Amino acid sequence: MKPSDIGPTAHRIRERAKTLDRRVRLMEVCGTHTHAIGRGGLRSLLPENVELVSGPGCPVCVTAQRDIERMILLADLPVTVCTFGDMIRVPGLHSTLEQRRSAGADVRVVYSPLNALTLAMDNPDRDVAFLSVGFETTTPGVAAVLLQARALELKNFSVYTANKLVVPAMEAVLAGGSLLDGFLTPGHVSVILGIEAYENLAQQYRIPCVAAGFDPLDVIEAVAQLLDCLVENRCGSFVQYTRAVRPGGNARAREVMFSVFEPCDAEWRGLGTIPGSGLGLRAGFEAFDAAKRYALPEVDAPDPPGCRCGEVLKGYIQAPQCPLFGKVCTPRHPLGPCMVSSEGACAARYKYG
Repeated sequence: MKPSDIGPTAHRIRERAKTLDRRVRLMEVCGTHTHAIGRGGLRSLLPENVELVSGPGCPVCVTAQRDIERMILLADLPVTVCTFGDMIRVPGLHSTLEQRRSAGADVRVVYSPLNALTLAMDNPDRDVAFLSVGFETTTPGVAAVLLQARALELKNFSVYTANKLVVPAMEAVLAGGSLLDGFLTPGHVSVILGIEAYENLAQQYRIPCVAAGFDPLDVIEAVAQLLDCLVENRCGSFVQYTRAVRPGGNARAREVMFSVFEPCDAEWRGLGTIPGSGLGLRAGFEAFDAAKRYALPEVDAPDPPGCRCGEVLKGYIQAPQCPLFGKVCTPRHPLGPCMVSSEGACAARYKYG
């Protein structure tokens, strides 16, 4: 799609919206889509009866407060904690990983789990733990690293697992009462899963799903495809991001992922515990489970008072409807993870308006 195509696509959306003659709510399930929508000013192109709402597609944002607290406890041990950048600023009840680092904890930002593994290999006398937070996009890479760690018989490397699966969360959003007419499904996850992974959900709830790329032009075309489906009364799983997504996805990546991880129940911020939505380590990899290795206690950790990130993640409200938004909760002083993460809905609305 070329920049010159955006005008005709916006016109197509407006004409389709007139035909529907009702309010349409479409959820983007990916934080990168949320930022593409803001960066491209796409909401300004949409008719009044078409609304884009954010969903549980930011892995940092959906990480339960209990997991955040346990990660901070891990940093207080004689362990080098490796994490992706956004995680260090997510507020715990009394601190953050960034604040623990300022107090002397060895917390390091890495760009891949392989960086953490290399650190453990180069420092055999130092325990290294990687905070594994992410969806199907990054989990195969973590699995490959754990296979290598097991082959090397590393004794000083472990992983705190908070990995999650996207489709069960989408179903939980619908089952929980969110009134949605369609999903923009995440492009990177769809590269791994393929569009077939969403078909059962689409048929069960009679709703269209379109896997979109990450350029604003991709997103606006995917919105148009969703409206085409609604006008034509079609449900199912479709793809706009044809240059990267295939129907069956990446079978090899899934094979590696599920050779190390298996589905388990998992707690999500705002969505509660969703059966089969997490990824726990399989038998044979227990020695690399940081929570078990360091006997991290279960923590009763409520969400920050007044924070409505959970409702944003379920599509119940838009980010500016939270009374803390832009007042006491800002990117400089975030109270909730949706304002911290570069993929967070609150951060996107604050940055782009």
